[in-house]
Amino acid sequence: MKVFAKTDIGRERKLNEDFFYVSKPDSDLKLYIVADGMGGYNGGEVASKLATETAKDFIENNFNRCKNSKEELIELVKEAIEKANAKVYEKSCENEELKGMGTTIDVCLICNGRAYIGHIGDSRVYRIRKEFMRRITKDHSYVQTLIEDGSITKEEAYYHPKKNMLTKALGCELNVDPDVYVKTIIANDIILMCTDGLTNMIKEEEIYQIIKSNPEYASEKLIEVANHNGGIDNITAIIIC
Repeated sequence: MKVFAKTDIGRERKLNEDFFYVSKPDSDLKLYIVADGMGGYNGGEVASKLATETAKDFIENNFNRCKNSKEELIELVKEAIEKANAKVYEKSCENEELKGMGTTIDVCLICNGRAYIGHIGDSRVYRIRKEFMRRITKDHSYVQTLIEDGSITKEEAYYHPKKNMLTKALGCELNVDPDVYVKTIIANDIILMCTDGLTNMIKEEEIYQIIKSNPEYASEKLIEVANHNGGIDNITAIIIC
């Protein structure tokens, strides 16, 4: 399994509030996390890093007792995000400058031929299999609710002025209920984890073409194209293949 990851500040932001983690290539634990922070003076930067590190540490410390049970791995990912949420919320209450900070988070733990994916916010996880790229996660966003109730189309959502408005984020309340997905992984599957700085700048069809053409250099190419298209936000892409 190979992993290619890159983050970039973009063309308009003064801070990179994205944060990510990838397991070392020789590690038995195949864990990948991406977070997109928000809020206050450097609050987003603090929130994304704290959430990522808290979730990572919890999974590392508890993985061995869970690794042979599908149900326990699901609970492990869920609890890791809940621990991260509590940590970020607690930190925001301690420091006035960090009040109201929060972050998206996507956790992907690959074990025994499955990807266990925990999700909050509008960062995304996709799976490419053969000639198809499907989004695994569902955005916790205002425009997603509009899509679901039929008010707008997916194409209209891409250009909607409130597409960055979240309906759920990590660290903004004491308790949070993350989505957890379990997907099979087979030979030649590719997983993309990314923040909305990528998906707001490049449409899914082009993301797919860039990754399929050369997965090894795709994270760099995706960021290059996103910046060329405006680069209005921080951009992070993790490609697992």
